[in-house]
Amino acid sequence: MRTRTFAGTPVGAVGLGCMPMSWAYNLAERDDEASVALIREAVELGVTFLDTADVYGLGHNETLVGRALSGLRDRVVLATKVGLRPEPGGAMGRDGSPGHVRAGAEESLRRLGTDVIDLYYLHRVDPRVPLAETWGAMAELVAEGKVRWLGLSEVTVAQAEEAHAIHPVAAVQSEMSLWTRDPMGVPGGTAGGAPGAGALAAEGPGDVVGWCAAHGAAFVPFSPLGRGFLTGTVTSADFDDKDFRSRNPRFQEEALRQNMRIVDVVRRVAERRGATPAQVAIAWVLAQGEHVIPIPGTKKVRYLRENAAAADLDLTAEDLAELDALPAPVGGRY
Repeated sequence: MRTRTFAGTPVGAVGLGCMPMSWAYNLAERDDEASVALIREAVELGVTFLDTADVYGLGHNETLVGRALSGLRDRVVLATKVGLRPEPGGAMGRDGSPGHVRAGAEESLRRLGTDVIDLYYLHRVDPRVPLAETWGAMAELVAEGKVRWLGLSEVTVAQAEEAHAIHPVAAVQSEMSLWTRDPMGVPGGTAGGAPGAGALAAEGPGDVVGWCAAHGAAFVPFSPLGRGFLTGTVTSADFDDKDFRSRNPRFQEEALRQNMRIVDVVRRVAERRGATPAQVAIAWVLAQGEHVIPIPGTKKVRYLRENAAAADLDLTAEDLAELDALPAPVGGRY
């Protein structure tokens, strides 16, 4: 696989989001043994930028990833996150308190079975805690040798600037795909620049992708396949009630029907390139900059191989122009 550089370290151009193995998508299909085998195959394929978090499956995902990386730990850049806390009823609250950061790191190290976390993200900024306090506590973990690099998730340019002034931001992770362009500074965060529901404040996060390029940070898009929609395999709104897409506005029946026009274009480009829609969607994300490292998630080996092969797909100027002009999606992200 082609490589990209993260903090001076070569990694596979396409990474792996491990969340679906434990959380959020089709939980009835969870198979720990198959997931361990998939992670190990990913490393052999050159997929060496792995992503998890302490809240995915309430710790289950970190334990799973740690188990899978036994004997392979030094071959990957391993990222996890802190800053969310489960609340009654299944909701997630934010907790950026220094105490939570420190305790979370210790628990993550234990579950992952490692002495150091390569990339430690603040999962979400806690509005009740000054970012400087949270980021300062995370920087202490770097000084102590428990963490190598720090990252932020779903932040604005202003928040990235604030954190970077205290300790270098090595990566920013946000949702980005052909139908979610908020981090590119697109008005409304939608394809084609049309109005829509933004991910953060009404004014949007700003050009976070550009900020990362200017500051030597990686930009790490999660859900580059639009939570499966851009693969062309999601053709109905019939999800398991535990699949969180069942509550996403874009996946409601009428919205899904209208959004199929986006997939139609992706399919057309894929046919022209002899590729799959998923590969075209990932290749478009990769084309947004050499510092961009997408982390599509999957728990099926055939999709892992398909996603990894997208690193070798070069889209033409014609392809990119057609994809850049996609219509705005119907419905917000959440």
